Amino acid sequence: MKNIQMVDLQGQYQQIKETVDNSIQEVLNSSSYINGPLVKEFQEDLEKYLNVKHVIPCANGTDALQIAMMALGLEQGDEIITADFTFAATVEVIALLKLTPVLVDVDAKTFNIDIEALKKAITPKTKAIVPVHLFGQVANMDAILEIAKEHNLFVIEDNAQAIGADYTFKNGTKQKAGTIGNVGTTSFFPSKNLGCYGDGGAIFTNDDALAHTIRGIVNHGMYERYYHDVVGVNSRLDSIQAGVLKAKLPFLDTYCDARRNAARFYNNAFANNPNIITPTAKSNNTKNCSAICDTCDCHVFHQYTLQITNGKRDELHKHLLANGIPNAIYYPVALHSQKAYADAKYKEEDFPVTNNLIKTVISLPMHTELDKEQLDFITQTIIRFLK
Repeated sequence: MKNIQMVDLQGQYQQIKETVDNSIQEVLNSSSYINGPLVKEFQEDLEKYLNVKHVIPCANGTDALQIAMMALGLEQGDEIITADFTFAATVEVIALLKLTPVLVDVDAKTFNIDIEALKKAITPKTKAIVPVHLFGQVANMDAILEIAKEHNLFVIEDNAQAIGADYTFKNGTKQKAGTIGNVGTTSFFPSKNLGCYGDGGAIFTNDDALAHTIRGIVNHGMYERYYHDVVGVNSRLDSIQAGVLKAKLPFLDTYCDARRNAARFYNNAFANNPNIITPTAKSNNTKNCSAICDTCDCHVFHQYTLQITNGKRDELHKHLLANGIPNAIYYPVALHSQKAYADAKYKEEDFPVTNNLIKTVISLPMHTELDKEQLDFITQTIIRFLK
């Protein structure tokens, strides 16, 4: 059996080696390392894939979130509501811009922002909602858009983990994750479903004026060289990374299908275990498709995350590592409990789901190159341990 990896980037690379190598060599031959033609080509390819008017590449996913918030003209003290159970980058940029983060609990099945908690958190100071499409599953955008419209709020999608996923609205129409709100952002960190070989990110919008502002911000606030119209930053996707992403993009749907197939294998293997709660794929199409339906497109399984309900999560984590099975705990500490974001306004009773998840979740190897032998070994090791 091949060594099991949390993410097998080398195996994936071998499938596209010639295309990637040629793209990198093209950049080396041209010496167009910054804003070269491959950046523009990838941007246009991604716009077509997402069916969005504007893709603005940038240096990483955290920059993408920061730039999106800067472009919306949010001011110090404005409240931004986001999920408590997620990676810190989402709340980090809110704090860096001296906006006020407001953390709310998540849904117990999808791990995405809880709609009732969101409604309760809105005040006259609320200016935006940042739904995080956690682990690859799109948040309840119908409800979020309705709330945003009612209260005149911006919607900034954190799509770092769900690029390639579709959202099916109540009326049956579909739209790609990250293109639904006022603005969306993503990360091209190497382990992402669409990842480069360094850092990278992008911002998406269908708003022409907002796109114009963003294009200035990513380039020191310049639209004309040495004329600075807005306060900006230095955040660019380099040409080598654009070449890698351009090579990978045609395979994104195939990558997502491979991840869903691995998730189906895991779910089937763990289906009758009383100590395991498997992830669900919930959308307006399927309502609650715990088996991950054959036509699933609402979840792209950036992570495959179980809940271990018998109190042995930490023991399982160590046992798997001892048996050569990498795994991770995403996330061991709630954001409202982190020193950097602690606030007296937060009450533990307002976060029952998050406070349970940090004690029970464990993420298993999830990537495009997992084979049946590896999946059998992983699942049987877990089942034997939890007997």
